[in-house]
Formats: sequence, structure tokens, C-alpha cells
Amino acid sequence: MSQAAFARTTTRRTFRPIVVGLLVVVAAIIGTVVNLHGEPASSSAPPFNEIPRRDPADATIEVDGVVTHADGDLPDGATAFDDEYPGVANLDHDLLQALREATTGAADDGIEVHVNSGWRSPEYQDQLLREAVSEFGSAEEAARWVATADTSPHVSGNAADLGSFEATAWLSEQGAEYGLCQIYDNEPWHYELHTEAIDRGCPPTFADPTHDPRMQP
Repeated sequence: MSQAAFARTTTRRTFRPIVVGLLVVVAAIIGTVVNLHGEPASSSAPPFNEIPRRDPADATIEVDGVVTHADGDLPDGATAFDDEYPGVANLDHDLLQALREATTGAADDGIEVHVNSGWRSPEYQDQLLREAVSEFGSAEEAARWVATADTSPHVSGNAADLGSFEATAWLSEQGAEYGLCQIYDNEPWHYELHTEAIDRGCPPTFADPTHDPRMQP
């Protein structure tokens, strides 16, 4: 060890007790500070490990206008196996099973299938529609991308928006084997269950939701 290094080490060793002592004094002063009512500050806060933690799936719907997991919002990287989230758990049972089988099949080919959006609450769907109207400038144009809460297959748990790009490319080729079909030309990520596709292939796609008879009011 060089002389300069030895000097630095000695300084650190001398400095540490001083710092610790100062911290103790500061803590004692803070502990005796009185509140606005003239009472000593409370020290009865529960230990960190006793503070209740909220499960993301138990979040309140529409907290200050922010969509939560309880509305169907999903974290990045969620899959069909993450059923602790309502966005996955509230999907139609048969659709969820098909998604899980396809996810496993894609994984065998080295591809990850993510559920970017699954089941949505009506409130979540309404918010998406309002945002689409604001973005596209009219309800007519927004309807090409976002359905109403009354007609959306997401609200009924019968649709899932999937990713990544590699996953949707894989599903475009292999999805029918699991009964999973792309529905709209302009939404290559939107998949629904058509069990007949396993034997007969997927039905023709619609240009966008406005051409889907189910989306008509």
C-alpha cells in the first residue's frame, strides 16, 4: 500500500466514528421535536415488514382517472400464465387455455408471446375510446381502432392483443392450430378464439372493426 493510500485509509477510519456520532446526535434531536400541538413526535410507526402491501390485482378502479390493474391494465412482459392480473384471469376460459398452449408452442421455437392487453373493464374501454377520439380527431376514425364498451370483445374477455412482432408473425402462421385467429387487417396483434380454425383455418379478416358486424350499434 502506498503512503497516499495509507493516509486515505487512516483518514476514513478516523472520520467514520465522528460521522456516526453526529448521526446519533441528530437522531436524538429529531426524536424530541414537538408537533404543532405541542406533543412529542410519535415513534409508534410500525416496522417496515408490518406495513400492509396491496396486491396489484386489488387496485381500485379509476383512481384519480388512472387505469389500474383492476381495470385490466397489464405490466410489460405479461403472459397468458400471469393470472394474478385480472386482464389475464378474466379472459374467457377457452381463449386463455388456447393462449397458454400457443405460448408454450412458441417458446419451443424460441419466441415469447406477451399479452399486451386482454380483458378490460368498461371504464378502461371508455377511456381508450376517448383517447382515440382525441388522437384521431373524430369518433368515426377512432372506431377503426377502438370499439365501444358495449361491443368490445376485450370487455367480454374474448380478445387479446399480443406481442412481440416475432410473436404475431409466428401466430399468423401457427395460430390456427390453436384456434387463434387475427381478426382485423389493421390490428395484427388482435387475436380471438375460433375453434373451427383448428380444422378449417381462420376466417377472412375484416379491414378494421368498422367492417365487423359485431361492432355495429
